[in-house]
Amino acid sequence: MEIGVYTFADLGELTPEQRFAHLLDEADLADRVGLDVFGVGEHHRADYAVSAPAVALAAIASRTKRIRLTSAVTVLSSDDPVRVHQQFAELDLISAGRAEIMAGRGSFVESFPLFGHDLSQYDELFATKLRRLLQVRDDPAAHGVFPVPVQSPLPVWIAVGGNPESAARAGRLGLPMALAIIGGMPERFVPFADVYRQSGGATLSINSHGYVGDPDDFYPAYADVMTTIGRERGWPPTQRQDFDALRTRRGALLVGSVDEVVDKILFQHELFGHDRFLMQTSLGALPHEKVLESIERLGEVRERVNRTIG
Repeated sequence: MEIGVYTFADLGELTPEQRFAHLLDEADLADRVGLDVFGVGEHHRADYAVSAPAVALAAIASRTKRIRLTSAVTVLSSDDPVRVHQQFAELDLISAGRAEIMAGRGSFVESFPLFGHDLSQYDELFATKLRRLLQVRDDPAAHGVFPVPVQSPLPVWIAVGGNPESAARAGRLGLPMALAIIGGMPERFVPFADVYRQSGGATLSINSHGYVGDPDDFYPAYADVMTTIGRERGWPPTQRQDFDALRTRRGALLVGSVDEVVDKILFQHELFGHDRFLMQTSLGALPHEKVLESIERLGEVRERVNRTIG
């Protein structure tokens, strides 16, 4: 199983300049401890540093040797698919063939009015732009799109939240799918994996919040971020009992010791048979040194998981 980390580069109490310095440290460590993937998400809000993942990933490419570099996600609905391909083709060339695009519709919607798009066309925009992106990546030179990447074709993943139609679409297109599980019981998401595979899909990633270390270190930052988002979306504030329930074997959070996180990944592997697991650790104001400690321990998690599943 490929195991890696992804981040939205939350600012917390940092300046954007400080956060980018920390981002590079995180990616460098992830590469050194043997993780397989480093992902950077796209947001257009004051509380996140990265609005252009390809730029951040290009900087990371110059600091790393082997780790794969993905957006997590590219909000394709409000972007230009030709430009997206060009940006990630350049990243692929800079990184010697390590780039991926993780395309999604976006769980936040600030990019739609920002770039002049009608939110009522949320799904239609994604379907149209995904079709164009795939046309271009199948033969970029034939479409006059340059530069041509190292990888042929450039890998494109589809990011899915709670929409079975999105899972079916990823399967029909034969694209790898990243399934986000950030709340509830993992068993609830098995039907999405089933729909994906029944529709023709083969490669699945599970993406979740997590922290390899003392839960008391992670809880304050996690609760603050989820409560802030909850105020916007009508969720109740996150309480400690909610957090502890999500940490149990059948909860969505992968937080705890190396043993606990290994056990939970293996439990989810029994459910999903997934090929990749990505953990989002760097939430809100979680101290930088704690993020680095979690990434280092995740390297040990990776070794133990793969010794077990073979």
